[in-house]
Amino acid sequence: MAALADIGLIGLAVMGQNLALNISDHGYRVAVFNRTTSKVTRFLENEAADSDIIGAYNPEEFVKSIKRPRKLILMIQAGAAVDKSIAQLTPLLAPGDIIIDGGNSNFNDTIRRAKEVEAQGLLFVGAGISGGEEGARYGPSIMPGGSVAAWESVKPILQAVAAKAPNGSPCCDWVGEDGAGHFVKMVHNGIEYGDMQLICEAYHLMSAVLGMNESEISAVFKSWNKGALESFLIEITGEILAYQDEDGQPLLRKILDVASQKGTGKWTAITALEEGTPLTLIGEAVFARFLSAIKTQRVAASSALPGPQASFSGDRDQFIRDLEGAVYAAKIISYTQGYMLMQDAARSYNWNLNYGGVALMWREGCIIRSAFLGKIQEAYVKNPALANLLLDEYFSRALIEAQSAWRGAVATGIQHGIPLPIMSGALAFYDGYRSANLPANLLQAQRDYFGAHTYERVDRPRGEYFHTNWTGAGGDVTAGSYDA
Repeated sequence: MAALADIGLIGLAVMGQNLALNISDHGYRVAVFNRTTSKVTRFLENEAADSDIIGAYNPEEFVKSIKRPRKLILMIQAGAAVDKSIAQLTPLLAPGDIIIDGGNSNFNDTIRRAKEVEAQGLLFVGAGISGGEEGARYGPSIMPGGSVAAWESVKPILQAVAAKAPNGSPCCDWVGEDGAGHFVKMVHNGIEYGDMQLICEAYHLMSAVLGMNESEISAVFKSWNKGALESFLIEITGEILAYQDEDGQPLLRKILDVASQKGTGKWTAITALEEGTPLTLIGEAVFARFLSAIKTQRVAASSALPGPQASFSGDRDQFIRDLEGAVYAAKIISYTQGYMLMQDAARSYNWNLNYGGVALMWREGCIIRSAFLGKIQEAYVKNPALANLLLDEYFSRALIEAQSAWRGAVATGIQHGIPLPIMSGALAFYDGYRSANLPANLLQAQRDYFGAHTYERVDRPRGEYFHTNWTGAGGDVTAGSYDA
């Protein structure tokens, strides 16, 4: 009889295949199954031909081929398919067996599934996995959460196959209970949306304002990747801009400017609204993709709605240096907002998140990996109770130093009619956060005027509410107070 597998994996699309090979490379025997069983045969005869990976052709055979306590990773499409697979597997499993959802599931679904699976005597892990095809094959960032009792069993395998930070630490550690792992992965993806849009804005400024060609812009990004902005996304942007089509022309010119998305950025924005977190940049990044999708309307509007007729007359090299500072400053704000959302959700869901540990998990293997994350880890190691990244000395100093360049870059973009929702939105948040007084006093007066919603006073203790009969005809009855 063939030796049993250490772990099983369901789903042989690109991510599933590469993760199975990665696990096998690290000395663990893997059993694989796919609903379309021809994919199992094809995988075993090709990519897995030189491995000892076991193929199974039905759920019963698959489950029987794995050592107990069984560990099963689902690498399938998020949503109903995950529920269907769990329902198919649970009758075949024994108490203590572990189901690991490695897909991009919504953390609310993971919270529900953890409860349902645990009620049957089984354990459930929702593991966010980032890094794309290459990460899955050679070392992704893995963010596991769920049944705490499962961690010691899955830890050796997950940490072995995960990417490693510069200090050798695995970019995988326990995040928290029920949906915490998938929540952190969702925030990661939301920050990814913001990073990508910010980079696109920098590209747009260099192209439309400075008139630089793709080769010149590529050189700028490659230069930036040697400094504070060093990151995977900056690196690949330099490569994309330099890539030529078969006719020798930049391929980027031929790609339609309509962005797609799979929903995790939208989930992040929705969660921020529910938590009351001012996650302005990720929301703007999602809306920017929506705006790109109405291409036909934009083409019509480009003729009907003229913008400013401006031409750049400044020092190009200085502007590029200013732009680098503006991108770095906006990036700090984006990550700050992502961490604010994690802190708010941790309070709502009673998660004990290790914020420095999260930065370490993102340090390598994932799409937003960058040198910058090391500074975030240092900030939370220095002060685990840090209320906001902007209050850390390194980040506050970085924003102060970049402020003039940041404002100049945004102003130049506005003068030339270039949309900068992330770069300008980040500056608006910075100015709002650093303001001891905002015009919300007028907003509260307006609410009280038309709806008797009451207000607090600066000359009275917080928590006391007042109403003014503004017109003399409104009466003294006030509206109830609640958070929608």
